[in-house]
Amino acid sequence: MSKPNVVGVGTGYKNREGRAIGELCVVALVRQKIPRAGLPEEALVPAEVDGVPTDVVQVGHIKALAARTARWRPALGGVSIGHHLVTAGTLGSMVRDAVSGERLILSNNHVLANSNLAQIGDAILQPGRADSGQLNSDTFASLLRFEPIRFNESPATCDLALSFVRFGNALATLLGSKHRVKAYFSDPQASNQVDAALARPFDETELLDEILEIGAVNGSLPVELGMSVRKSGRTTGLTSGRIVVMDVTIDVDYGDASARFEDQFVTTPMSQPGDSGSLLVAGDALKAVGLLFAGSDQATIFNPIEHVQTALGITL
Repeated sequence: MSKPNVVGVGTGYKNREGRAIGELCVVALVRQKIPRAGLPEEALVPAEVDGVPTDVVQVGHIKALAARTARWRPALGGVSIGHHLVTAGTLGSMVRDAVSGERLILSNNHVLANSNLAQIGDAILQPGRADSGQLNSDTFASLLRFEPIRFNESPATCDLALSFVRFGNALATLLGSKHRVKAYFSDPQASNQVDAALARPFDETELLDEILEIGAVNGSLPVELGMSVRKSGRTTGLTSGRIVVMDVTIDVDYGDASARFEDQFVTTPMSQPGDSGSLLVAGDALKAVGLLFAGSDQATIFNPIEHVQTALGITL
């Protein structure tokens, strides 16, 4: 333990050419494996300790892991984030603007843009408000842009319709009627391909490239039936699944509104509320496949990543 670069010791099987050979040895845990020629004599791990062989295992920089709902600086994919008026969702990943190369934060519209109600420049908290995030002290980024969600039904915003409701309900009350009038927006033909938004960190050095427990994603892969996939989310952490349905048209409940999405895909259940915004990654490669935005206890729904890239003008 007194040797530089050694952070721990233990007992394990000796490895040769990447395979355990069944021989017990003293294992030196090091931050980084360095060729013997690059180390001074006093830093070398001896071949034996009291006649017992040794081995060296690289473990990196070991630190205490915070909860995904905690304040992370620097922050990374898989932790809590949200618009200052939203409960909380998941920071999907660091992405880059396709034109400028600027490093940005990817998540959902309903996480970063409050389901179309936000203004560009609004404060984004890490952690999100549901996880005790506070304006100013936890303001991590500002809303940069988002793809509007086109709702099929949502609360009315038309002044004329709302005036009619007030008049009609006042008249019903006056006449003693138990019936009431309710106005709502309706557009049965509206459809969407993504629920996605971008935020700009105030300090790029406080945003890591990596996704917690997955690593740094580089590029993307097309959706394939049966593909093994994984995600890192604020609520359920690292979960795995497989793609079971493609080319999906589906209606999604947004509480007081609903929206139809086309050309989506479905996986086995791998999420819970708060995981929205998680980046879906191939099970056997560091390649993005989709963006998690909806689900139930029986299935999880994703936007194909190529739709997200096109809509927001980003690269991975």
